[in-house]
Order: sequence, then C-alpha cells, then structure tokens
Amino acid sequence: MERQNQWPETPVVVICGPTATGKTAAAIALAERLGGEVVNADSMQVYCGMDVGTAKPTPAERQGTEFHLLDLATPDQQLTVADWKQAAEEAVAAIAAKGRLPIVCGGTGLYLRALLDDWSLAATPASPQIRAELMGWVTRSGAPWLHEKLQEVDPVTAERLHPNDAIRIVRAMEVYLSTGTPISLFQERDRSTRSPRQAIRCGLTVPRPQLNARINARVDAMLKAGLVKEVQGLLLQGYSGELGPMKSLGYKEIVEYLHGELSYDNAVEEIKINTRRFAKRQQTWFRADRLIEWLDVSELSSAEVAAHIHTELLQGTPVAS
Repeated sequence: MERQNQWPETPVVVICGPTATGKTAAAIALAERLGGEVVNADSMQVYCGMDVGTAKPTPAERQGTEFHLLDLATPDQQLTVADWKQAAEEAVAAIAAKGRLPIVCGGTGLYLRALLDDWSLAATPASPQIRAELMGWVTRSGAPWLHEKLQEVDPVTAERLHPNDAIRIVRAMEVYLSTGTPISLFQERDRSTRSPRQAIRCGLTVPRPQLNARINARVDAMLKAGLVKEVQGLLLQGYSGELGPMKSLGYKEIVEYLHGELSYDNAVEEIKINTRRFAKRQQTWFRADRLIEWLDVSELSSAEVAAHIHTELLQGTPVAS
C-alpha cells in the first residue's frame, strides 16, 4: 500500500537518550535557534492529565515552541506504537512542509525505532477481546504476574519490559495468544528488513553518578511541583490505579502511598530507584543504534547542546524559510 506520508528530504533531527539528560530543554533551544517544532516521542506524555510525573513541557515552554503529540489520549485509552508512528509521520511531514525543522524528542526507544526504521506495524495483529481478558488478569493478579507468564513464552520481550509495564506486557501477550508467535519475532522481522530513514540522531548522555544525582533531584522537584496532588486528581476522576499509565514510573508508587501500601518516604525512594533502573535500560536500548551520535551534556547548557547539533551534526545548514 502506498504511504500517505512521505519522509521529508529536508533535515529531521532526533534528540534521544535516558531520562533526566535534558532532552526537552535541548529540543526547545534548537527549535528557537533554527525555527523548529518538536514532536513528542515519550510514551507517557501522550496522556492527558499526566503532566508533572512525566516531565511534560510546561505551558510556558509550549507558548514559545510548538509541540506535537502531547495529550493524545486519556489514561484509560490505549495508544499503540502504530498509532503513535502514524501520528508522528504526519507531524514530521506537516512541519517540514512549512519549511520548519522537525525535532523528534523523547526517550521511548520503541517509538523511535518504529519511526526511524519504518517498521511495518500494521502486520502485528490486535484482539480487543483477548486484551480485555488480559487486563482483567492484571487487575486481579498484578502486572508482575503477567510478566512472569510473558517470560515463559517471549523471554526476549520480557527482558526489556519492566514487570509493572502493564500496557506493553498485555500487548505482547495479546500478540502471542492471537498468533502463537512472540511479538519479538515480528519486531525481529522488521529489524531484518531495516530501512533507516534519513535523520540526524543525537543521543544525550551523562556519566552514571551525575545522572543518578539528576534523577534524584528531578523526582524531588516533581514532588514539590505537585505530583501527589496530580495522582490524587486522576484517581478522583475515576482512573483506576490498575490502568497501564497509572502503573508507570512515579504514578504507581504514589498510588501505593495514597492507598496506604507504602509510606511517603518509601514511595519517594522507590520512585528514585525505579527511575535509575529505567534510565539504565534506556541507555542499553539506545546504545544498540549505531547511527546515534552521542554527546556528553554533563557540562553543557541546553543552548550549547543546540549549538553543537546545529554546527557539528547539521553542519550549519539553515533550515527555516
């Protein structure tokens, strides 16, 4: 089938890397420098009402820079990788058509790989009935229980997923139960026919001790900015703590605190530990992509990161018309 959204021949920049490396600030600085717009590639920032805990760009940041693919769904709606990929292709094409620079920014490696390697995700089947049954098992027995079942049938996928990542665990089990084939084999087929799209891929990195300190400070800042109040509000709106997004980093631990299952101090410590582990998995995922140009940003401001991308990776190419 002919694609509706052709990948632009003009430059596309991707800013990726582990959490707390300053990706959003760098993307904003680059957008301001070159006349660009940012396409979100964070799988949690797509959900409405989940702002503080996902480090979503603030209203002030969105005033100065146009962002795409934020707030696409409510926490009780499912947004697949295929949904995001299609929306991202449309956004990149629309930005380039205006003569502006598309800047894809985020830390969800699966999103970026699907987009940049042009995975054919439509061939991966979906079964709403099986998905509903699996979500029932998550509600009754917990995501870690289903993660153990996934480990038995698809250890490759189970290895890269956190035991509390209910959305992706359910999706992987849904594919297996629908087809008898692990989702990792579908993804391997995509990788074997990899056709990388032209893009400047910049990965931001920070030495581990400094990154851990940044993560700890970021969690403290989120709590000061009202993370507990945000989670309370979501629960009051009727969003169950068993929903996949509500089991993501920061939200799961605060839900447990509000339900009396963790003390406040233990919840905070759990968020920091789990976020550090998540950052390590992100680093492993992105390091496998040899097309990424890595930049140590430990001593750089966001403006300096933008200047590096412009002068070194884009080689001073003027973008905006």
